[in-house]
Amino acid sequence: MNMLPLVDWTMGAVLIGVFALVCVALVAIVMNMMKTDKTKDESTRAE
Repeated sequence: MNMLPLVDWTMGAVLIGVFALVCVALVAIVMNMMKTDKTKDESTRAE
């Protein structure tokens, strides 16, 4: 019977890497939305 080890460093590192990528992607999306909102606000004020 092959039991899984309690701590699997490769799987933990992969999960941390995926979590970091998701965090970076969410921050990039929010920053992009903030930039587009600012340009829309400026264009509506100019009109």
